[in-house]
Amino acid sequence: MLLELRISIPLAILCKIFIQIGYFFKSYARKQKWVFFQNTVYKATMMILIFYKSYGLQGPVLDWFASYLRGRVQHVRLSATSSTPSEVLFGVPQGSVLGPIMFLLYTADLLQLVKRHQLTPHAYADDTQIYGSCRPADSAVLSEKLSVCVDTVSAWMAANRLQLNHVKTEVLWCSSSRRQHQVPTDPVRIGNTDVLPVKSVRDLGVCIDADVTMRAYVTTVLRSCFAALRQIRSVRRSLPRHALLTLVRAFIVSKVDYCNSVLAGMSRHLHDRLQSVINAAARLVFSARRNDHITPLLQDLHWLRVPERVKFRLCVLVYWCLHGTAPSYLADDLQLTSTFGTRRQLRSADSPTLVVRSTRRSTLGDRAFPVAAARAWNSLPPVVRDAPSFLSFRSRLKTWLFGLTLA
Repeated sequence: MLLELRISIPLAILCKIFIQIGYFFKSYARKQKWVFFQNTVYKATMMILIFYKSYGLQGPVLDWFASYLRGRVQHVRLSATSSTPSEVLFGVPQGSVLGPIMFLLYTADLLQLVKRHQLTPHAYADDTQIYGSCRPADSAVLSEKLSVCVDTVSAWMAANRLQLNHVKTEVLWCSSSRRQHQVPTDPVRIGNTDVLPVKSVRDLGVCIDADVTMRAYVTTVLRSCFAALRQIRSVRRSLPRHALLTLVRAFIVSKVDYCNSVLAGMSRHLHDRLQSVINAAARLVFSARRNDHITPLLQDLHWLRVPERVKFRLCVLVYWCLHGTAPSYLADDLQLTSTFGTRRQLRSADSPTLVVRSTRRSTLGDRAFPVAAARAWNSLPPVVRDAPSFLSFRSRLKTWLFGLTLA
């Protein structure tokens, strides 16, 4: 029972530990997830040392970072009342352009630390996941490996003036629906805390369930979209159509499209559930009745159906991968037919198509990014694939997908 599913974000391989990261500034009331120890000796010295030792920054560049970090003050203001300004001793200025980049540089060693335990890390901003795979009989071994890895991570964080928040750490075992009875239910030791496995987790706004069917995510999107539709419906008579359409696109369509590439290969039932939101939004824009035919409304709005929206996103990701603007963990999974050794003498080697990997299970393997994205890309006509620019590619792709079902 091995599962590897990568779509727009790398999903869990059987077991996934979410280590939530964050930071806060002294005297600031915003809740975050990691905590800097308040040590007046710390200041910006440790971060500057990391820049020097790990990245080789020195001379004027290092002085520039030092001047950026030191000598900053902060205060809390409520209406016309302000607190006494105090020096920023920890972290980086919140809301700054360099803040996220410097945070990633500061915690970059964490990823290499995880790899030493033969586990795979993935980080996005201040969210980090550790995941690994095993067969059902080896689940206890993987659990112990994860526990040891987290102990090492916790020790590294303590040495770098950070603290792991065990309360917000979650463990998820993933497998196919038929193998759910083999998924362990025993708690996993995270530091001094035993964490029970959960049935679903939320990763960057996407709910991932244990059987990777995406039912939990679809249910969450439906609940949020229909709640927004009810609020928009209450004020629609006071809005012109262009303003109403703007609200629908911002609060409904954007939620349906967010990370929708994870829905590749999803069941038709879940596609129909998501399509019901698009249909309800279209009827709201035109004040149509529930029994009115939806196709003319979608044609007027030039909206794609849900399956075509998923395919659109997959093809856009492939375009980015082939042009060097996508993350390496996506681009490295795709291979052009022309670079595949056994096909160099075939006529197909001259076309910009992708190699479609063979899979053992269509319900899971066909949903993997290298398979679903390659099939979506290969189905495009040459006039779309050979677009001279990204804007031209998007325009031709949407026109072609629109003509498949709604023209």
